[in-house]
Amino acid sequence: MSFGSPYLTLPGFEYIRPKSLQEILELLDRHGEEARILAGGVALISFMKERLVAPQYVIDIKALKGLNRIEYTPGKGLNIGPATTMAEIAAYEPVKRRYGALHDAASLVGDITLRNRATLVGNICEALPWNDGLASLTLFDAQLTLKSLRSERLLRVEEFIKGIMETDLHPDEVITSIRIPEPPENSRSIYVKTTSRSEFSIANIGALVSNPKTPKKRLVRLAYAAAAPTPIRVPEAEDVFRRPGKLSDLIDEAMPIIIEKVAPMTDMHASSEYRTHLIDILTRKVLKELMEGK
Repeated sequence: MSFGSPYLTLPGFEYIRPKSLQEILELLDRHGEEARILAGGVALISFMKERLVAPQYVIDIKALKGLNRIEYTPGKGLNIGPATTMAEIAAYEPVKRRYGALHDAASLVGDITLRNRATLVGNICEALPWNDGLASLTLFDAQLTLKSLRSERLLRVEEFIKGIMETDLHPDEVITSIRIPEPPENSRSIYVKTTSRSEFSIANIGALVSNPKTPKKRLVRLAYAAAAPTPIRVPEAEDVFRRPGKLSDLIDEAMPIIIEKVAPMTDMHASSEYRTHLIDILTRKVLKELMEGK
């Protein structure tokens, strides 16, 4: 039970274990907003206990063959199914080798018990700013495949997240995969976060750098979460690092752009001023590590 929940039980519902993706789509088409998908169940069960949601139908997809896949194809990238857990992602060798920021994020989710239950798709659908999947997937230009009986859509993560606990998932849709392109050649990436002595982080940063010593070929990506209601990439700041110059000077030039675009929020966990301070410190730290090995 999550902290703060006054309930020890779940509201009543009908539990369904479909045998195929087609059956899932038919159930969602029939029941719409009255149904919820159960993969890891970490968020759904907590929300149901807190009476934030009370679906009449819970559709369990955990055991459905093919939905817990994780596959890497050289030159194309990763394909992650909706029932794939954080532990499976963190343990997958191509993720360790090629997608450092995603490996960091999956490894930092809760504890091992939680990572063995929580799924990356569920982490995204929860749409809470501090969730670890958001910055790392935004960093890698990940796309979600959303499927219904009538259509199939591709959305980038930052398009999918509309606000706090608000997504662009239609009631008759299910996310069938996360597609993550091959990272840039010769790139390294890092994900870091700062918490407020609780489970809620207040500044999450994903950073990627390739060809750090060659300005004309240098590529820098920066993605932020937890600091604002939605995850954010800052391409205007990334462009600064294509120019020659001392790293400290380039960061000094990029930081005002980053802060303006992220627009750190004030909430019960931290002030805008404190988040701005953390973003400055963490951005400098991860870029120095990726560019200079420090």
